[in-house]
Amino acid sequence: MAEQKRILVTGGTGLVGKALKDIVATEEDRSDETWIFLSSKDGNLSDTAATKAIFDKYKPTHVIHLAALVGGLFKNLKYNLDFLRVNTQINDNVLHNCHLSKVKKCVSCLSTCIFPDKTTYPIDETMVHNGPPHTSNFGYAYSKRMIDVQNRAYKQQYPDGCMFTSVVPTNVYGMHDNFNLEDSHVLPGLIHKVYLAQKEGKPLVVWGTGSPRRQFIYSKDLARLMIWVLRDYNEIDPIILSVGEEDELSIKEAAELVVEGMAFTGKVEYDTSKSDGQFKKTASNAKLKKYRPDFKFTDPKKAIKETCEWFLANYETCRK
Repeated sequence: MAEQKRILVTGGTGLVGKALKDIVATEEDRSDETWIFLSSKDGNLSDTAATKAIFDKYKPTHVIHLAALVGGLFKNLKYNLDFLRVNTQINDNVLHNCHLSKVKKCVSCLSTCIFPDKTTYPIDETMVHNGPPHTSNFGYAYSKRMIDVQNRAYKQQYPDGCMFTSVVPTNVYGMHDNFNLEDSHVLPGLIHKVYLAQKEGKPLVVWGTGSPRRQFIYSKDLARLMIWVLRDYNEIDPIILSVGEEDELSIKEAAELVVEGMAFTGKVEYDTSKSDGQFKKTASNAKLKKYRPDFKFTDPKKAIKETCEWFLANYETCRK
């Protein structure tokens, strides 16, 4: 009889956690797996005793670690120390309790902001520690980088256990996202802007020229890949989970897909007095393609439409 796995997901009620829950329920349900999705109500992971109590209660054999203190550009600029300290505490508590509880595998979620500010493109997994991250969110970036350092240190000191690894997704979007205009990422921000423009009968104003390019990954695709990593990826080294370089979208193309997904009929204008920011942050998914040449990403037109429909259906209660 197969050993029963108990898979604990920290940050289980966020964008990626909700997508994982959905994919497990609809596509990836296995009789030898029990999934536990934690919310902040289950305990404060930056508190050592609270984290130990969670692990003692659920006795996980596997962990997907998504929980983090996150925020937009303004919050990061203002509270770099808080982002560094709180996330370092969370990560250390989770990994240490994985070790104490003899968790067989822990998959932590990093971010492309961990990569050096001054770098060559495309970025790949070998470049994480090649220079300082961008100054705007260095606290968050360094705390996330340290997960990779800790993963290696645990494996070095405890070579017979501690299969701790990490994934680096590009720009994640989907249902249950944060659609707050001040604090959201590109796509959810555009979706909310289109909604308001439609409601008020005004043009949609997109900041910048629309020319910067980004790799977007649908939260359901990320969930499918994270489940694969948990079950079958056996390297300590991180793996970038992203669409290919050839599937980058310009902000203009993304805005057009949102306009179509929201059935917006008004004018679209570009405010070129606003900064474009970084033109591109291209990440290589060559390692992923080597392992999963079969994986098919959801067509962004379909994925963005599904996200728009979810936003409209859940406007009153979604994060905004």
